[in-house]
Amino acid sequence: MPARRRTDPVEGLAAARAALSTIAEGGQPPRSVLATGVRYALEELAARYPGGSVEVRVPPFGAVQVIEGPRHTRGTPPAVVEMDAVTWLELAGGRVPFEVARTAGRVLASGNRADLSDLLPVLEPDAAGRTVAG
Repeated sequence: MPARRRTDPVEGLAAARAALSTIAEGGQPPRSVLATGVRYALEELAARYPGGSVEVRVPPFGAVQVIEGPRHTRGTPPAVVEMDAVTWLELAGGRVPFEVARTAGRVLASGNRADLSDLLPVLEPDAAGRTVAG
């Protein structure tokens, strides 16, 4: 079953781009923009890679289950990937490679399917080929 979108794709991508732009300039995006961008990027990941064998968590904004394979229904899933919102947007936007973030301790990943390297980035570039406007 495809993931259900709760975030308007146009608003979500705009929020993700705005948040990434602010982060690139060394700032902190407004919480509402950050939340919308994170949720959109999580929904995009789930839409592209449906399944239930890996849970990707970005507290406090959301979590999705992705990648075909064994599903879990209770307790801790067999594979979990967790990070903060800024890290998630940088990964989703292709600004930081997964392994670099993981090695730096910005991503906590456990389980044999917890490497998202081949799934990222998920944010579509703009007409100029950038995920960040500006």
